[in-house]
Amino acid sequence: MSAKSEPKVAYKRVMLKISGEALMGDQGYGLHPPTVARIAREVKSVHDLGVEICMVIGGGNIFRGLQGAAQGMERATADYMGMLATVMNALGMQAALEAEGIFTRVISAIPMDQVCEPYIRRRAIRHLEKKRVCIFAAGTGNPYFTTDTAATLRANEMGCEAIFKGTKVDGVYDKDPKKFSDAKRYDTVSYDEVLQKHLGVMDASAIALARDNNLPIIVFSLDEPGGFRGVLSGQGTYTRVQG
Repeated sequence: MSAKSEPKVAYKRVMLKISGEALMGDQGYGLHPPTVARIAREVKSVHDLGVEICMVIGGGNIFRGLQGAAQGMERATADYMGMLATVMNALGMQAALEAEGIFTRVISAIPMDQVCEPYIRRRAIRHLEKKRVCIFAAGTGNPYFTTDTAATLRANEMGCEAIFKGTKVDGVYDKDPKKFSDAKRYDTVSYDEVLQKHLGVMDASAIALARDNNLPIIVFSLDEPGGFRGVLSGQGTYTRVQG
């Protein structure tokens, strides 16, 4: 493709945050390999533009800490189990990305040297500079913090210019668009408005951390083919959360 026809991108380094549920396709549990492969191709299409990519993937398709705690399990133990679920998802995504020819590193906040790297900030930055995709797993390594907070923390540490939150809908709405036909989508919304109106973009800790560091969050539909690449080049439909 010629340089003239190559879309311009506004960001050099970004964080892609997706839920574990995004990997299970139409199944009710676990990983759906064709869905994982489709998301890997979306990531490759952006990587091919020269963008450095970080990823954080939730673990809700395998185990969710809050659900375990709600069933009587100790919260800290349940959260650690959820962290291990994110490592499984990260390894699955790594395999799919490397099948597309993209060098990838899984970097865990909980050391498990046989399957992935421990989190060392400078090493992770070096991976990005070498155009490797870095998938940050095991959350922050601490219970009581979600993968949303982990994504915002790592995005700040890595010097990412924006967080791209891939969801089932094409932005942030004032109410659930799947339940209410009159739901209105925001083109832009402030961090404070997200918190005040409980808009559900990310949890409050993640929003507050993004606000304190002026890190924009771009919410888009991961189900739309080419959505990630399109939004990154300023096309498509999305909501921008900013100051």
